[in-house]
Amino acid sequence: MLLGLTLLGACGLAQAGDLETSGDVLHLLLPAAALGTTLVYEDGHEGTWQFSKAAVSSRIVVEGLKYAIDKQRPDASGDDSFPSGHAADSFMAASFIQQRYGWQYGLPAYIGAAYVGYTRVASDQHYLEDVLAGAAIGTLAGWYFTQPYKGINLTPIAGNGTYGLYVSGRF
Repeated sequence: MLLGLTLLGACGLAQAGDLETSGDVLHLLLPAAALGTTLVYEDGHEGTWQFSKAAVSSRIVVEGLKYAIDKQRPDASGDDSFPSGHAADSFMAASFIQQRYGWQYGLPAYIGAAYVGYTRVASDQHYLEDVLAGAAIGTLAGWYFTQPYKGINLTPIAGNGTYGLYVSGRF
């Protein structure tokens, strides 16, 4: 639910006309939703620790590459175009959500992360290859450090006139 509200909020900003701002906001909201879910939904700190390792490792790789590779941004505002930190953060969060809670939550998160990447290219902050590299770094970090949550799984159900919530887990 937190992820859904996050995506709806970003879409509202996009409709307001400020593409870059909507991407910036979603870039912050995706990791916040992922971290918030570990704090609210789970018992213990395993998910929070996994998220932290994925986020820190992704950011270290991104900043190291930005420091080592001087690539001018498309709008000539700096020489730190490669790789995209926005894409890395967003795809790390999406990968974490998918790995930890499943595709029913991961797919909307990946769509949101792809939108963030799109806004970075469309607003002349990055080239496509910068965004693809950031997405790969973030996805790999999220995938490597995240284990599925073993608690109760909540899956929304909608189809054939049936709407509800499927609850499963070990009792």
